[in-house]
Amino acid sequence: MKKKFCYFLFLFTKLCLAQNEQTENPLFITHEDSVPNSAINLKEVIVYQPLTFKSYDAAREYAILRRRTFKVYPYAKLAADRLQILNERLSSIKSKRDKRKYLKRLEKFIYNEFEEELKKLSRSQGLILIKLIHRQTGDTTHELIKDLRNGLRAIIYQTTASFFKLSLKAKYDPENNYNDYLIEDILLRAFAAGHLKEQPTALNYDLDKLYYLWKEKRK
Repeated sequence: MKKKFCYFLFLFTKLCLAQNEQTENPLFITHEDSVPNSAINLKEVIVYQPLTFKSYDAAREYAILRRRTFKVYPYAKLAADRLQILNERLSSIKSKRDKRKYLKRLEKFIYNEFEEELKKLSRSQGLILIKLIHRQTGDTTHELIKDLRNGLRAIIYQTTASFFKLSLKAKYDPENNYNDYLIEDILLRAFAAGHLKEQPTALNYDLDKLYYLWKEKRK
């Protein structure tokens, strides 16, 4: 699906042409290199398969999903960044007691820093965030809480989430969940266009394969 094509990008306002006495090929100068070359370096562009919608409502739902994904992705990215730092610091703490104290302080810090913002998320945005945390870290939110704190704390959080009809055990699965596939499509297009800053994901999917998989499923 990622058909790649090249296009000429003239980043310098003046295109300089010259005659080579031996080859008589045109020479180009760009802002990247002041040395004349017989060709211009081509910039690679990724082209994605066109998405089609059967109705206006379907297209509208995609636009809403895109807006929600854009809003919560930075939180999932931040969670993955913090988790990496957290694991590095925990590896240097030998005492279990000191680890528990550190995690409690960190938990309090996260609540103080993000509680008000996270409270503003809708249920739909919360579900996307839970799934994107799985995409970025490779673990569900429930697994992260259980590993970093304890099983009881994970149960408490899971119970609380259930009141909002959410599950911290939800997984990101674009191969079997159409909404997750659309989220993957939204993210990759946003990364390519520079609308979102890409972070390496723990779960890699081939958008080409997903496209044809869902095209067949939705016939």
